[in-house]
Amino acid sequence: MTERNFDTSGLTRAASDTFTVRRVFGEPYERDGLLVVPVARVAGVTGSGAGNDERSSSDGGGGGFAAHVRPLGVFELGDDGARWHPAVDVNRAILGGQIAATIVASVWALAWAVRRR
Repeated sequence: MTERNFDTSGLTRAASDTFTVRRVFGEPYERDGLLVVPVARVAGVTGSGAGNDERSSSDGGGGGFAAHVRPLGVFELGDDGARWHPAVDVNRAILGGQIAATIVASVWALAWAVRRR
């Protein structure tokens, strides 16, 4: 039986490559004479573990990482300075509207029920 050991340094290197400032600030590019720098929010987690099985005298382990990247907007850099242009998350705006409508409808239904008493 081939014994395989978990390489925690490989996981650390992979996570380090993912959770870097290059993920937050994208590669700048030029458009209409302006330098455009994309910006995102990066969040992530890593984890690993190791152990041994005393019955078979073998060691084992594993690990992984996960990242969530969300675009925030872009900086435009020109002769007149820097300007921020936020990215619009349509799904989040729709969800916010649905929550607000649910709250208004619930308050209206409660007020109507109290008034009927």
